[in-house]
Amino acid sequence: MFPPPERPGTDLEAPAEYSPEERAQLLKLAHDAIAAAAAGRKFLPVPPGEHLAEPRGAFTTVYVDGELRGCVGYATAIAPLYRTVVDTAQAAAFDDRRFPGLRAEEVPRLQVWLSILSPLVTMQPEEVEIGRHGLIISSAHHRGLLLPQVPVEHGWDRVTFLEQTCRKAGLPLDAWRQGAKIEGFTAEVFGDGE
Repeated sequence: MFPPPERPGTDLEAPAEYSPEERAQLLKLAHDAIAAAAAGRKFLPVPPGEHLAEPRGAFTTVYVDGELRGCVGYATAIAPLYRTVVDTAQAAAFDDRRFPGLRAEEVPRLQVWLSILSPLVTMQPEEVEIGRHGLIISSAHHRGLLLPQVPVEHGWDRVTFLEQTCRKAGLPLDAWRQGAKIEGFTAEVFGDGE
């Protein structure tokens, strides 16, 4: 995801499920979790309410001074949402192997974006809508995921999006035509400064 979106358009988002207050709570959890890890402290979040404790997949993307520094997430609902945000925020900030881990002095310049995912559904290629769906393409032991905002940011059409998701999975670009499984999801995307 390059660069941080100024404000995702409504075409990138599922209908808003989370209130402004819930969004603020989730972003604060992400920031607090990263700050605690940068300081070498354990972070034990207090469950912030029933809705934010529902299991959901989510991705956290972190930027420092507008530069992407990590993006980590879970496509499926393996934990309560608030816990997923804490875990993925810390992993995006410190464990994304594509980038150096954040340093403590960078934490005040941090920008966080969250993508809260809908459940996965099996899709046909012609059902994929740019700006609405994120994709997971899988075959055998290969699996690649791209969030809904990625093809919009890069100006990709549907075929390019399918091909690039195959590439992310380590599959041939035409694997989506050759029987690879295509799953789609929508995402509610929000972040700092919106």
